[in-house]
Amino acid sequence: MSIKPPTRRQRYSNYLQRPDAPYYMIIGALTFLSGLGLVMVLSASSVVSLQQSGSTYAIFFKQLMFFGIAIFALLIVSHWKSHIWEQLTRYSFGLSFLALCLPLVPGLKLTVNGNTNWIHFGSFTMQPSEFAKLGLILWCAGQLRKYDETVQNRSAMRHVAFVLSGTLPLIVLILKGGDLGTTVIVLGIVSTMLFVSGLPIRHFLVMGALAVAGVVGMVSIAPYRLHRFTAVLNPFAPSVYKLAGWQPAHSVMGLASGGLFGVGLGASRQKWGNLSEAHTDFIFAVIGEELGLLGTLAVLILYAALIYGIFRTAMQTRDLFSRYACAGVGGWLMMQVIINIGSVVGVLPVVGVTLPFISYGGSSLIANFLAVGYVLNVARRDPRVRGAINSHKRV
Repeated sequence: MSIKPPTRRQRYSNYLQRPDAPYYMIIGALTFLSGLGLVMVLSASSVVSLQQSGSTYAIFFKQLMFFGIAIFALLIVSHWKSHIWEQLTRYSFGLSFLALCLPLVPGLKLTVNGNTNWIHFGSFTMQPSEFAKLGLILWCAGQLRKYDETVQNRSAMRHVAFVLSGTLPLIVLILKGGDLGTTVIVLGIVSTMLFVSGLPIRHFLVMGALAVAGVVGMVSIAPYRLHRFTAVLNPFAPSVYKLAGWQPAHSVMGLASGGLFGVGLGASRQKWGNLSEAHTDFIFAVIGEELGLLGTLAVLILYAALIYGIFRTAMQTRDLFSRYACAGVGGWLMMQVIINIGSVVGVLPVVGVTLPFISYGGSSLIANFLAVGYVLNVARRDPRVRGAINSHKRV
């Protein structure tokens, strides 16, 4: 009796069931996203780079340098022993708090697009909140593990209090700099970690209502934020088009003009002055214009594979700290992708959030690579994953 060979669907199903599948999905998606990011930064930044420095490659070479640093950082942290992460977790809250205090120091703080969440030393600039996100994730993971292992009389209030006691001071510092986008991402990170740690869904409704009320309050006291929310309804309206509606309106124009296959790599029209943040916050619009609908769908598929791999790694590990921390990284990237692409397509207000691994920016790129490096570190410490990887090497 002959045995039928497995169908293509069965082969794919068998692959996803392998313990090392998430590990390779993360590496593969990260490789393609990073490669596409370098190409698109070169294309999207060429005009503004020429205007600022006289060279179309100046911004690209900076991004290439950031990419080299990020790769080196990923290779280092992905091979760290678990006790190094344990030691780092002890100081992660304090380091995050100090990092977020830096933009409040006169002489160091730098305001960009209305947000004082940057610091500068001469020509060198950095966004401390990007690294504070990873510090917060490590601290929250330690707190949630402590809650699981030490608390006997459990309640939703105590569950939430274990992470909010440190999260709220950091949010206050972030809001002090006017960075509403990072605040929303931090709330998304903490909510994801609480969900994975077992907090019942009904409690998220209350926290969601409080978060919405807080966002509405922040918007109402800042006219420029109110204009951004108004622009979501109709960015082409005469009252907002030349103000908060300019960027989302031309972003939608770029996406619409790309069609199915795009106008061609490097041929974007919107980057010629209409999209002032074409290589940072609105790089997804340039992708849609130059590579078309197929290009944007490919990006979404790569992000889905990356985030799926991260959450699969979180669910596979038996260590509670690693599970919560990986879930936090997954929540971070998922929230940032949703907010960035949502603002580009015009369904969310513009809050100044970059597209992970694709947008220009050293702080964001290096912090994102460090976070993924931690997830790969967790995967490599899993005996089942390590055994599967070694078996492939021997073959």
